[in-house]
Amino acid sequence: MVKKGFPAVHFYDQDFVDLYEKTWAWLQDSWKSGNSKNGFPKTYFNYPESTTVSQFESILSTFFLVYSNSQFPACPSLDLFYSKQEEDGAIRGIYNESDGKPVLEGDNPEGVHPPLFSWAEYNLYHKEGNKKRLKEIVIHLEKYYHWVEATFKQANGLYKVPLSATMMETSPRKDAYYTVDFNSQQAVNALYMSELGDILNDKEMSFKYKRKYFSLKTRISSLMWNHEDGIYYDIDKDEKQVKVKTIASFWTLLAEIPNEERACLLIDHLTNPESFGTDNPFPSLAASEPDFSEDGEGCRGSVYSPFTFMVVKGLEKYARYELARECSIRHLYFMLDTLHPEGSEAGNIYEAYKPNSDGPAKSSSNDSFPRPVFLAYTSIATVTLVIENILGLYISLPRKTVDWIMPTLEIMGIENLSLKRNLITILSNKSGRGWEIRLESEKLYYFTINILDEHKKKTLPIPSGKCSMLIDKL
Repeated sequence: MVKKGFPAVHFYDQDFVDLYEKTWAWLQDSWKSGNSKNGFPKTYFNYPESTTVSQFESILSTFFLVYSNSQFPACPSLDLFYSKQEEDGAIRGIYNESDGKPVLEGDNPEGVHPPLFSWAEYNLYHKEGNKKRLKEIVIHLEKYYHWVEATFKQANGLYKVPLSATMMETSPRKDAYYTVDFNSQQAVNALYMSELGDILNDKEMSFKYKRKYFSLKTRISSLMWNHEDGIYYDIDKDEKQVKVKTIASFWTLLAEIPNEERACLLIDHLTNPESFGTDNPFPSLAASEPDFSEDGEGCRGSVYSPFTFMVVKGLEKYARYELARECSIRHLYFMLDTLHPEGSEAGNIYEAYKPNSDGPAKSSSNDSFPRPVFLAYTSIATVTLVIENILGLYISLPRKTVDWIMPTLEIMGIENLSLKRNLITILSNKSGRGWEIRLESEKLYYFTINILDEHKKKTLPIPSGKCSMLIDKL
């Protein structure tokens, strides 16, 4: 059985390790109990001060809760929303904790949020290996997809939603009618629905969503791409591009929409300090935009961990592992600066950060922004980016594989990570015999080591027990 405790990470900068460990301690306070009145699960994750639950935040939470060694369950965050699904497939973005009823605001009467359940479920499947769960919940995912399609898809094949549905309500894109982020998110939805069809060996489902994916991809590519500027734009009601560069453009990477040539032009923006390559990657608005604010001002320049996470996962799709890692490390350093400020004031971590200087973002119109210890956003950096992009570990339980992508050899690793009922430890260290990787496992799995700067890649079966490998012998 899984031992008590969370997996331990090892890294040359102990501050990163401390922040990772602090996150698990903070998360203890983020659990609430459902009741007969609201119909929520027995326990579910939420911000302690919140009186509502958010679909976007709940989906994000699954990406870090899966690394808790089952100390904190990830599935209730999604099951809460499936249990509220309506007859026509609708799942609203926000529900009240008091009575469990949806909160439908004037500018978003349908209460739609980014449609990302299938992405979260695909990730859960590879981390927990529960195929039975997929068989049970796929009906919810299908009904939800078709509700989004029936409610928001327009005659031109693109989706029209309120700006608040993109989670970037304060972004200066008022002329946007068809937003690049929501359309790309629905493409992500279709892409992973097709993947889930493959996992369930349902060829009809796989083909149906693949067709929907390519149809949407074609429309985004033809109407939203601007070759001269090397970026995707929102378009207005007349299908003319609204030339405001926002972080929303990079959902296209996660949706695998650009070809390699376009991806290169788009990714160039991420390293350009005049665009999205600010000191703290990546701002919600390009630094060259007239509305850009060095204080953040909501989505006018603030750096939000979920959007940085989204860009990093998009970079992975195009094998830009070094850039993904470098930007993850830079983002974590800005979080550490507010946790350990100079002087006597107490430190904290926040919902959003300034793009080019230390400290949390500011808003002249919202006194409660940014929220401190807002774990739905921050933990996706302090846990998931640390394990997957700074350490470089990619895990698939059903495939019994662990890939370790290391830009360069460093002293780092993970200890007692649970792969279902199998605890594994992977550590790299320098010994008298050179660089050595020590492995420990209770069951056999397949381990791939990929050291980018040495062009060394090797896949080996790792038996139960302890073993080690010398890098020089690869």
